[in-house]
Amino acid sequence: MTRTQAATEARLSDEALLETVQRQTFRYFWDFADPGSGLARDRFGGNDGWLVTGGSGMGVMAIIIAAERGWITREAAVERLHLMLRFLERCDSFHGALPHFVTPEGRAIRFGRKDDGADIVETALLVQGLIAARQYFAGDTGKEPWLRGRIDGLISAIEWDWFTRDGREAYYWHWSPNHGFGLNHEILGWNECLIALVLAAGAERNAIDPAVYHNGFTQSRTFLNGRLHEDILLPLGPDGGGPLFFAHYSFLGLDPRGLKDPYADYFEQNRAHVRINQAYCVRNPKNFAGYGPDCWGLTASDSHEGYSAHAPDNDLGVIAPTAAISSLPYAPELVMPALRHFYEDLGDRIWGEYGFVDAFNETVGWYAKTHLAIDQGPIIAMIENHRSGLLWELVMADPMIRRGLTRLGFSSPHLAATV
Repeated sequence: MTRTQAATEARLSDEALLETVQRQTFRYFWDFADPGSGLARDRFGGNDGWLVTGGSGMGVMAIIIAAERGWITREAAVERLHLMLRFLERCDSFHGALPHFVTPEGRAIRFGRKDDGADIVETALLVQGLIAARQYFAGDTGKEPWLRGRIDGLISAIEWDWFTRDGREAYYWHWSPNHGFGLNHEILGWNECLIALVLAAGAERNAIDPAVYHNGFTQSRTFLNGRLHEDILLPLGPDGGGPLFFAHYSFLGLDPRGLKDPYADYFEQNRAHVRINQAYCVRNPKNFAGYGPDCWGLTASDSHEGYSAHAPDNDLGVIAPTAAISSLPYAPELVMPALRHFYEDLGDRIWGEYGFVDAFNETVGWYAKTHLAIDQGPIIAMIENHRSGLLWELVMADPMIRRGLTRLGFSSPHLAATV
């Protein structure tokens, strides 16, 4: 009997299926983590020596979930996080910010000709996870106070305002010790970067002015949309919505429920994005094999042609399980049929030691052998936010987040108390 046949004969309840997927995916961040540092490797199936900072922030969130659900002990979680912090304290940093990738020895890995230094977005994704840990491990005994102190030290060293290039009303993604701001990559929305602006605005030291958000990030020609796509109104973002990770990365910790600013209701924004992505795949204008109501989800992932940011305007026939599964809080009625199809019907081809493989293309008969940290992380985190809201409650209680949201003009049920 195959694994798919067995799964079908003993069909799991929705809760049992979600638990199974979370727990298997957690192994990526626990069993496959770099043994010397505890950081997440960029991918399984290549680049094993590349450690990823943003993906490690997602790994921190996975460890919190594992401790909460009893898959590991609280003590083991704290020990692993101390291992990670010890490494982060000594690895390369630039004005307090970390590189996108580092070696197991803590040296920055050049990601492009002028991208060999700080990456403020990857740093923000790391900090998002560390903030959740600072809130969760709030005990007064053992090694938890020390852990919080280490997190405080790492975060307080970040010069968030450095990335405004001497006080411009703009925010820049990279800084290099060799090329300065030569990459000249201004962070313009709508995309995955909201968390970076919120953290930068909420910092106790070296905070950015709110004008960086209102006169920079929101002024892109692809920020406001307001048009129908697949007969669904899209408030923000490029036509078709762009890759679905826009609806995931910043919202691993930022609770979109009731989160609003002058530009959008962010739960409605993300729900519209998800529904457009699903409806496009159901319509399937390029007639790719497999697409349908139970098989959808376009986002950045590996493909048969290399890594690509898949979206309705860049559709190569590649479905990434993380795209649909990580959208669970926004549209469970659309996601659960896809999750069951991935697990019960395609499981023999796409389910592995660390959960679902990164992507597949049934038209060309290609099924990835890889898992990527930044795709595995949102699966476990967003399932948990759907099930319990745990990460949302932790992150939205953090003073730095609350200050940042307030200074940028956001409202949220979490901000009802005085900041």
